[in-house]
Amino acid sequence: MTLRSRPETGPGNRPGTRPATRRRGLVGALLATCAAGSLLSGCADGGSDSADGARPEFVRGKDGFDAVPVSDRTPAPAIDGRTTRGKNLDLDDYRGKVVVLNIWGSWCGPCDAEAPDFAKVARESRGKGVQFVGINTRDGSTAQAVAFEEQHKMPYPSLFDPAGKLMLRFPKGSVNPQLIPTTLVIDRQGRLAARAIGPVGAQQLRTALQPLTTTT
Repeated sequence: MTLRSRPETGPGNRPGTRPATRRRGLVGALLATCAAGSLLSGCADGGSDSADGARPEFVRGKDGFDAVPVSDRTPAPAIDGRTTRGKNLDLDDYRGKVVVLNIWGSWCGPCDAEAPDFAKVARESRGKGVQFVGINTRDGSTAQAVAFEEQHKMPYPSLFDPAGKLMLRFPKGSVNPQLIPTTLVIDRQGRLAARAIGPVGAQQLRTALQPLTTTT
């Protein structure tokens, strides 16, 4: 007597349907969906980079700052606008100087913690051709920003950018608007040279500035 095996049954297998065939069909459908979706938002690899100019290649450092090798540096974008005190400021006016650009907010605890060090290094490095500039973001009014500046005796101007539009001018990958504070260092030729995401102290600032202030 010969025993015949019965086809598998279950929620995903009706009698007479081969499981392998159904799996191949499911995989094919998923791949087709992925291929179609990749046209809109990228699939599997998170999407492609936007065409927003050359991206600086930051090399991770040990002192809080990631540096860009001289040969890979790219020009910083045009950064200009009104300061927290209502004056016009154009970053291009500081060409020939090393510029330390600090993105901060009065609501930000780490910004409050690092502010005294920024004020200190800004004063001591002024004679070396270094200019500090702030970008104040997400504060509801200039009054909040000015109160912060006066509290910490900040000796340099800050652009008022409550909506964070200035940060969007930087090449993709160099600034994350969700991570505040962020500090960028621009060399004397107006190129992005270093970046720190998160708060940094006085000695970290001095270390990042040292190679940029001892060369032309």
